[in-house]
Amino acid sequence: MPNSSPTIVYRDINKEIRVDDPRLSILELAIRHKIPHLHECGGHGLCTTCRIRVLDGASNLSPPTAAEVKFSQQRGWDPSVRLACQTRINEQSAAIERLVWTSAEVSNLQLETMPLGIGEERELAFLFCDMRNFTPWANRHSNFDLAHMLNRFFTALGDPVFMNNGIIYQYAGDEIIALFGAGGGDQEQMCLAAVRAALGMLYAVERLNRWELKEFDTTFSIGIGLHYGKAFVGNIGHSRHKQFAVIGDPVNVTSRIQSQNKALETTLLASHEFITNLPEKVLNIGKKSKVLLKGKDELFSVYEIVGFTQPDTNLRVQSTIDELLKNEEAFAEQFYQKLFLKAPEVQALFPQNMLDQGRMLTHMLRGIVYALSRPDYLVSGLNALGKQHREYGVKHEHYPLVKDALLETIREHLGEESFSPETERAWHSALDLVIKTMDG
Repeated sequence: MPNSSPTIVYRDINKEIRVDDPRLSILELAIRHKIPHLHECGGHGLCTTCRIRVLDGASNLSPPTAAEVKFSQQRGWDPSVRLACQTRINEQSAAIERLVWTSAEVSNLQLETMPLGIGEERELAFLFCDMRNFTPWANRHSNFDLAHMLNRFFTALGDPVFMNNGIIYQYAGDEIIALFGAGGGDQEQMCLAAVRAALGMLYAVERLNRWELKEFDTTFSIGIGLHYGKAFVGNIGHSRHKQFAVIGDPVNVTSRIQSQNKALETTLLASHEFITNLPEKVLNIGKKSKVLLKGKDELFSVYEIVGFTQPDTNLRVQSTIDELLKNEEAFAEQFYQKLFLKAPEVQALFPQNMLDQGRMLTHMLRGIVYALSRPDYLVSGLNALGKQHREYGVKHEHYPLVKDALLETIREHLGEESFSPETERAWHSALDLVIKTMDG
């Protein structure tokens, strides 16, 4: 490689790419060279998901932009942290690493927006999930098997939280406490996200029991409570060791609401304060009860949430993405085989090495599903993605063929049992949104 051509070395994946156009940002160069790189806002400096750490050659980069300076001051970054969408390479090379690897990590970035010091009062939606009969269940298994199953449990049930713009505040033994609204949004958005996460957890438990934990002769069951209220949030503690904390009654109330599931023989309960933040008739409500919560003198109205009254596109798509991309390479290979059969002329638009292209495809697909809960970022990201595809040579008439090939691949990878009519309609709707925005 000529010495006059600068390069970017990605230390996290041990890969080096040539800076073949110095006008392009590091993010744009990564996309050109098929390196998966998160950029939820489409590379416009509106989010921080494309952040990198500069390991070598910091002086060879363009100066920080106003957007970078703003984020750096707000979030206390050290000078080595940059935004890939805002940074360009000068005449010499640099070595970097990506700091946000997966879509699931995006939600945790909201913790950086939490106030320092004592904190401030915020309205949030709270979710409390408890695993049933944990102690006798744990006694039947070895410590190693128990650790494996708990990791699968927390991963499978954590994904719906992250997909819906939530934060897992705490794991407490066999419990998960999640928050919604830390990054902003109105009451309806927060509570709708929390409902999707809760129902997504129930889908995840069903999948775990049916497929992934059969060899352990184990069946998980859970109870979930939802509540809405004000709490103090912030990074608090010793000046040398502050941690994010949530202080206030809503956390305890959510826990007490969850515990009522046993007495009422339900799985998912929400408070009156939570339910009133949602539009009428959007939820299918089962039992309605007035209960006395531990430590409270007054009766609380609680409502059993059975599901949505109408199929919810976001929930259906989210609940299948993990199963769909269990083998990402196989999914990508099958998709491109179908696409090239439908449109042989588009094969010339793709590189000979389809492995990197396949990784970009599944990275993009997973990112789109996670971004459904952040429609402002989704639209800007898809607009940028559409622009990139037009530069590659993708035309308007190619998009219906891409959609058909994707739906066929999704159907075959999920199987007839999981690819229900509701799931098929949800993927149709989601892909229509994606294509309309990219091709607009």
